[in-house]
Amino acid sequence: MATASQYGTWPSPIDAALAASHDGRPEYLGTVGDEVWWTAPRPAEGGRRALVRRRADGTEESVLPAPWNVRSRVIEYGGLPWAGTPRAAGGPLVVFTHFADQRLYAYEPDGDGQPRPLTPLSSVGGGLRFADLRILPERGEAWCVMEEFTGPAPTDVRRAVVAVPLDGSAAEDRGAVRELSDGRHRFVTGPQLSPDGRRAAWIAWDHPRMPWDGTEVVLAGVPGTDGPFTGAATVLGGPDEAVCQVAWAEDGSLLYASDPGGWWELRRVPADGLADARARSVALLPAREEEFGGALWRIGMQWFAPLPGGRIAVVHGTGTNALGVLDPAAGTLTGVPGPWTEWSSTLAVHGDTVVGLAASSRTSAEIVEVDAASLEARVIGSAHRDAVDPAYLSPGEERVFTGPGGREIHAHVHAPHHPDVTGPEGELPPYVIWVHGGPTSRTPLVLDLEIAYFTSRGIGVAEVNYGGSTGYGRTYRNRLREQWGVVDVEDCAAVALALAAEGSADRARLAVRGGSAGGWTTAASLTSSLARDVWACGSISYPILDLAGWATDETHDFESQYLESLIGPLAEVPERYAERSPINLVDAIKAPFLLLQGLDDVICPPAQCDRFLAAVAGRGIPHAYLSFEGEGHGFRRKDTMVRCLEAELSLYAQTFGFERDDVPRLGLTT
Repeated sequence: MATASQYGTWPSPIDAALAASHDGRPEYLGTVGDEVWWTAPRPAEGGRRALVRRRADGTEESVLPAPWNVRSRVIEYGGLPWAGTPRAAGGPLVVFTHFADQRLYAYEPDGDGQPRPLTPLSSVGGGLRFADLRILPERGEAWCVMEEFTGPAPTDVRRAVVAVPLDGSAAEDRGAVRELSDGRHRFVTGPQLSPDGRRAAWIAWDHPRMPWDGTEVVLAGVPGTDGPFTGAATVLGGPDEAVCQVAWAEDGSLLYASDPGGWWELRRVPADGLADARARSVALLPAREEEFGGALWRIGMQWFAPLPGGRIAVVHGTGTNALGVLDPAAGTLTGVPGPWTEWSSTLAVHGDTVVGLAASSRTSAEIVEVDAASLEARVIGSAHRDAVDPAYLSPGEERVFTGPGGREIHAHVHAPHHPDVTGPEGELPPYVIWVHGGPTSRTPLVLDLEIAYFTSRGIGVAEVNYGGSTGYGRTYRNRLREQWGVVDVEDCAAVALALAAEGSADRARLAVRGGSAGGWTTAASLTSSLARDVWACGSISYPILDLAGWATDETHDFESQYLESLIGPLAEVPERYAERSPINLVDAIKAPFLLLQGLDDVICPPAQCDRFLAAVAGRGIPHAYLSFEGEGHGFRRKDTMVRCLEAELSLYAQTFGFERDDVPRLGLTT
């Protein structure tokens, strides 16, 4: 029989160290011959990303020891950082980006040598960076995106599709890195080579658009052995159509995911129709209100993969992602059965086998292999193992709430849950609203031990996919246009107040928490007249606090003009930037807050936190500031994550009125 204990005080086997050790998930799946490779988080090893190899016999090994860190910084959010190819003798060859210096390295894991550099260092700005790699052994090259800084400012940068020699001749010679594209676009993805080797296709876009606003598909001819691409021309997409992926089918037709009807769908241009691609493009399924693509936050994301015989493996869904096999000839889409409820935007194909990354509300992300003919699926890597008795996990529930004007708000609600403890009769639990980053992103309903860290102690969590989130069509995504700091703030408050009104949450003990764009929404929630009276406290991580500063020279190039759509053109509505910025509204703060910041963050720089704290000083608002050397945008080190979780719990304990003796007391100053 469960015993009654005050919410927030429940004992839990899920401590911060356990939650932190399971932070992150595998990424960037690929096949090298009949082997499956991927990158995996290593929080206890300084937060590096390891390159993992699963051999054909099922054994799994880390290819490179610490401190090798396989992670790209292209557009700061990165992209596909490695590629591999089998060889007749000597084992595979892999090319990868090392995070510390962003150089490309070649490595033969079955040989005796060490990784050897393929690209040079640059002393200009952020240097040279590479992502979305493909190895072309017959050409002796790796093709990829190169990001090159031309000056000291974060926006002094250009990008191009390039060919890097595999023989190391460019290791000290920038001139030996051959540019393939003409540089007409600010942003590009890596090239996709047609089956006959005569054409290359890639995606491009320019400021002020973000890739989920509008992109173009560029098609070009491939030279014999030297020189740039020829006859490059835009053939698909446009300012109001967001193509997020292109790939070639084995018959030479061009496949792509785009949203001309308001939902990302799969389309095809036949091989004989490339000269008139817009007119010859056809949808592979009738229009349906679900997504077959997503926001291109990282270069090299994949929502579909062509299979032999014309079929296509596809990740699709509304507010969640399933894996299916599409047969365009039959017009059928068959789902892959299994316990997984969320498939990530990374796929690999080898023959009739599809490899993907899948999770559920009870399982962490696993590498899953699917036979495309039988649809039989099995876990082959990163297999989930219960780190704690599942009885301590809150199951989570998908909910739709009603916001201002009757609009729908999607959220996942995780009620406090413990197998042996319940709350006292008559007491309602505190709740924390979690705000995802982006803001053009989405929180999936999957196992998260950080959530369980709180729910198993008697604190509820609600993850809000507020207006502006992806996964619900362009109309839902566009709700945030010029409304950032309004719609997101209102939606989070509406969910919190609805939970209180229905008797699920204590109205006096509501908190808000988020990082990056979620940190902005959290700070705006504590300062805006739209919602500041809702919250008892807030936890703000690596946030945007000063819109005018962020819109000028205080962020990286990729998002440097994002506010043109989220807030409005700075030249036309400067007052809006001032009126919504938390740094200008500190006199309105009533609730205690915790501020967390990585000192190496170039996306949301610590200078904004410094100015915000200076403005808050002496105003009598209890607060704490924790900053971390060696951490950038998003914390990756285990000791950092432990400190942050324990500090957040202490903030809630002090604000909500309960005691915890298992975490250090957070020092709050005024």
